[in-house]
Amino acid sequence: MHRAERPFALGMFERSPGEPAIVGIVEALKWVYPLADVLEGAQSCPTGLPAAPSIFALLQDWGRNFPIIAQAVTQRLEGLQASRIDVSRLTALAPIAEARQLICTGANYRKHVIDLVVAQGAGADTEGMSVEQRRAHVTRRVESRAANGIPYAFPKLVSSLCGPQGDLVIPADASQFDWELELGVVIGRAAWRVPREQAGSVIAGYTIVNDLTRRELVYREDLKSIGSDWLRAKSGPGFMPTGPYFVPAAFVSDPQALQIRLELNGQVMQDESTADMLFDINRQIEYVSSYARLLPGDILATGSPAGNGMHYGRFLQPGDEMRGSISGLGTQIHRCIAEVR
Repeated sequence: MHRAERPFALGMFERSPGEPAIVGIVEALKWVYPLADVLEGAQSCPTGLPAAPSIFALLQDWGRNFPIIAQAVTQRLEGLQASRIDVSRLTALAPIAEARQLICTGANYRKHVIDLVVAQGAGADTEGMSVEQRRAHVTRRVESRAANGIPYAFPKLVSSLCGPQGDLVIPADASQFDWELELGVVIGRAAWRVPREQAGSVIAGYTIVNDLTRRELVYREDLKSIGSDWLRAKSGPGFMPTGPYFVPAAFVSDPQALQIRLELNGQVMQDESTADMLFDINRQIEYVSSYARLLPGDILATGSPAGNGMHYGRFLQPGDEMRGSISGLGTQIHRCIAEVR
């Protein structure tokens, strides 16, 4: 993996409503430099790269483009200090809005799985159990699955993607609209049947995602034996806030040691390390790529830790403010509003 001298993130930004979005180099999660300015005159820059319209476009040849950008950042950023922009003056957009595939890994944090099943149940094998029986049952099941099982993954529609800030519309008929803050893994090259030991080579970088879920639609009373209804529960418009930044893998020293934190109206609801994953990122990539071809720019949501609304019996409501952060990847801020029908 290329190691750059000066760490940076990438983001998609709007200077003002209606203006074309720009690709920005983000330094210290605070200062933004238009990528075209950084690349202009850089010795490492071949013809054509400054015109890249999006991070998604750069990801289509990430193995070539990342070293070029990293070298330009090292060469040019000091000379551009006077023209840098405070990120607070820009509107951050979804960093990879053109992603072709969203793959989510479910039930992948020990504490989360145990708490969720205790609160909600999980199919026919927990029906009729008391709370204590459910906790003991699912704890045994989780540990057995971690040792001998396989990940659980499902697709989520790309039309659910939205940006990292602004208004979040709560569906008018939703009664249990829940948050699930997660580490998003961004794929940097086509991947098919990738062994776990080589999984790191297909990772371009990381972002924040929030896999919003309508809990009341997850399990269908008319089809209990089939299981989860992810189309209705997870794929509505705005059900996948993403960003604010895309951080190249070279600048994330250990993705299995990041802290995921979500606050609701200032109260901490989720605060857990990615170390609590049942199946680590490499194992997830190995599993998913065994059944689906991953493409550059795809996003793999790696599961959500304990502390969802189902655990607290408290779901998103109009007027709520939700802040989600992952160490080194930035912060999402959303204000919940009611759907107007």
